[in-house]
Amino acid sequence: MRAFVDPDLCIGCTQCAGICPTVFTMEGTLAVALVGEIPGEEVPAAVDAAQACPVSAIRMEES
Repeated sequence: MRAFVDPDLCIGCTQCAGICPTVFTMEGTLAVALVGEIPGEEVPAAVDAAQACPVSAIRMEES
């Protein structure tokens, strides 16, 4: 599974980075996702983080 953050939608609320800091980090005022495959043990937290995004800026895709 992979995660993508749409920088045009992200409002920099930091929820995703707070929920799953191994996959999502903040670069300035915007969130960014780990490039590449999410480690299997991190997938549930990454999905939770995506669902918690108040503006639906995170997209999860199967690899």
